[in-house]
Amino acid sequence: MRASEVAEVLDRPISRELLARGLTRLAYVATDGTPRVVPIGFEWNGSEIVMCTVKNAPKLPALRRAPAVALTVDTEAHPPLILLVRGRAELDEVEGIPDEYLRMNAGTMTPEQRTAWEAEVRSLYDGMVRIVVTPTWAKLIDFETNLPSAVEELVRRRAERERG
Repeated sequence: MRASEVAEVLDRPISRELLARGLTRLAYVATDGTPRVVPIGFEWNGSEIVMCTVKNAPKLPALRRAPAVALTVDTEAHPPLILLVRGRAELDEVEGIPDEYLRMNAGTMTPEQRTAWEAEVRSLYDGMVRIVVTPTWAKLIDFETNLPSAVEELVRRRAERERG
């Protein structure tokens, strides 16, 4: 998929809405060769999906070995809105707490809860790893204008049968 096509998908209003949700499912291949999917907070900066994790997270050796990843951001409503993204994870170890991590976890805390949470995080983590994914492929499924490819194929076949 060309970069301009990826950008067009990610710039659609529904995609922008999904990219503001802040929770994705990250799929990768674990070091034992089996697939893994983990929910993880993220921030979209307009060109990259940035996730943060602790320096001893089990996913880090796996991502170093096999950096190809897939992400899903979706809704629970019917019909669901689904944004599928593929890319390559680049790992950036940082001292202290990345600004993205603090922003993506701002959530619904009261100011007092936020202060306590941030103090706990700063006392626990001496650094973190930013997992940065530049999308190389993207698909938006809204079940109105875009369907899963297998369903699109069934719709095409039905139309052919009806034409006759």
